[in-house]
Amino acid sequence: MRTVKAAAAAATAALAAGAASVAAGRLASDAALKAPSGRPLPTDPRLTVHGTAAGQITLTRRLASLRPGVYGLAGDGSHAVVGQVLSEAPHRPDAAVRRLDRVTHGAVRPGDKVWLTPNLYVGDPRSALGLDCADVDVPGELGPLPAWLVPGVRDTWVITVHGLGTTRELPLNIMRFLHSRHFPVLDLAYRGDPGAPRSPDGLNHLGRSEWRDLDAAIRYAVRNGAERVVLYGWSTGATMALLAALRSGLRDRVSGLILDSPVLDWEATLRALARARHTPGVLLPLAVRAAQGRAGLSGGPLDEPGDADALLAPTLIFHGPGDRVAPWRFSRRLAELRPNLIALHTVPDASHSAMWNADPQPYEEALRRFLTPLM
Repeated sequence: MRTVKAAAAAATAALAAGAASVAAGRLASDAALKAPSGRPLPTDPRLTVHGTAAGQITLTRRLASLRPGVYGLAGDGSHAVVGQVLSEAPHRPDAAVRRLDRVTHGAVRPGDKVWLTPNLYVGDPRSALGLDCADVDVPGELGPLPAWLVPGVRDTWVITVHGLGTTRELPLNIMRFLHSRHFPVLDLAYRGDPGAPRSPDGLNHLGRSEWRDLDAAIRYAVRNGAERVVLYGWSTGATMALLAALRSGLRDRVSGLILDSPVLDWEATLRALARARHTPGVLLPLAVRAAQGRAGLSGGPLDEPGDADALLAPTLIFHGPGDRVAPWRFSRRLAELRPNLIALHTVPDASHSAMWNADPQPYEEALRRFLTPLM
């Protein structure tokens, strides 16, 4: 009898431990599969504002607050734009001082919790940049997808699509550049974004299913006069662009791809986000498996035999070894597979989806060189 009771107790304990592990793995997988648009990713640390002065802001000293370049500084109810680190400005050893360019809305006060974001602008192309634009609805398989259409005279359209942790405001960073080259630009919100339909399971599939919304945008552009399209994506938006270039029924209309911080290995990105959420090492494999099982993710968007060879559109990749969400080595490997088709522009010291922010001028020069033959 004692033996039976001990065995039952051990089995119950094992079942409880297993259930707890599954629940913990599921919770950790939410870091990627339920990341809301416009909110910080687990890899984006919260910083404390320690003080402001004329044209300056003092933040907690972290690797994030020392990044080179220009960024949005988001808080709960506030947004500002900060420039380069002012290393000569007086500051404590545990703080960093950056140039404060402007406060876009709200107020930034000492004690506020904020985070750096690649989203430099708030609003739409008209309110943020003074560009003419129209609010349009792209018919998608789950319902209407809101988009901004900035008109241009060329018959090659650029379709922009953001990725993890950002919104369709992110492409505003390069909207003036594209407009100055007279491209019509369609800036898309897709499933799960504010104003767009939700995915049926409420999860982010890291581009695996979302690419069909980009396919709908290609169809919209062609119906409205586009002869060709350039797909321009960031993060999982870049993954969507790759998949659309391979699978869309209108892939012959895709004349170019621009991929910023592309997610090319779903498992590596799931692991990075779960680790950044302080998932215990013993639970990391379980968290990754839970996310893969829930979202149907395995391998990466180019996992099918011949996928890399099937890519036909000239491609420009912006990526760098500082990306903690989408490892750079996969972009480097892809560029090495198709050196005559794919150019890799390496951006050092840049965080995920922030390759432009780290050094805008060389980024835009690489864009100019790539787009000129596609005009």
